[in-house]
Amino acid sequence: MVSPLVVAVDGSPSSLEAVDWAADEAARQDVPLRVVHGVVQANRPEPPEDEALPFAPPQTREQAVEEGDEVVGAAAERVRRRAPGVKVTAEVLPGEAVNALLGESAGALALVLGHRGRGALTGLLLGSVGLEVAGRAECPVVIIRGEKSNIAGEFGRVVLGVRETDDAPAAAEFAFREAEARNCELHAVHAWHLQSGQDEAMKDGIPCGPMMFAAKEHLEETLRGPAARHPGVKVISQEAYCGSARDGLLRAAASADLLVVGSRRLQRAFGLQLGPVSHGALHHAPCPVAIVPQPA
Repeated sequence: MVSPLVVAVDGSPSSLEAVDWAADEAARQDVPLRVVHGVVQANRPEPPEDEALPFAPPQTREQAVEEGDEVVGAAAERVRRRAPGVKVTAEVLPGEAVNALLGESAGALALVLGHRGRGALTGLLLGSVGLEVAGRAECPVVIIRGEKSNIAGEFGRVVLGVRETDDAPAAAEFAFREAEARNCELHAVHAWHLQSGQDEAMKDGIPCGPMMFAAKEHLEETLRGPAARHPGVKVISQEAYCGSARDGLLRAAASADLLVVGSRRLQRAFGLQLGPVSHGALHHAPCPVAIVPQPA
């Protein structure tokens, strides 16, 4: 059975942008698309204005379900018009948005979410619900954000962030699959840091000693396996440098259609599990961001 792509929708411009992206992605990957909308309980208080995931505001359950049916129905029709070959289904999910979407993640190819939900003010950053889903989902979570040209895939490039330790190979595999499906280039970025007391040879202010050599070797090793499995993907550059991983990824993402970052999952059931690099990318990247979990 083919795992579906799942997109959450509430009818807001941000969520409809996610629906369009998901429709294109489902067509590229030749997978079914599932459109969902969460219904919260009637006694839930008003959500904060920076909530990032679709849900219905407090109202009777009957009203919420009726509204949800209209939202997912319209979104599904939007998918059919945009990508006629994609098999699309729609469902209103009961319960809180986080738990509903985490349940969906167990059998999904990926979850696709807008970067802000209905009622958010223009310019606000990703909300706490979106961060929790990105940090706890069992499948990759793609947050649709950034400039229109990046979201539309006009650059023909996927950027992969490679961690200092080779403990998240799922992210590299995901990035290569995306580049292959899009028939585009892949740019891999790896940042490293000098630890206290370590010395490194420098040339024109740039490290060029054994630490830099080890960083480049680590980057090449991380890419070797997925590159062999996806020989059609052109790796245009492998960038290893001494400095901030967050800043380097954001620079590279300026000319990318998708930024892919790994997230190591810890053996605990609750709490956010996103590091500073993933957190920074979700808040500030100029393109869509995929957070790919690596089980412990």
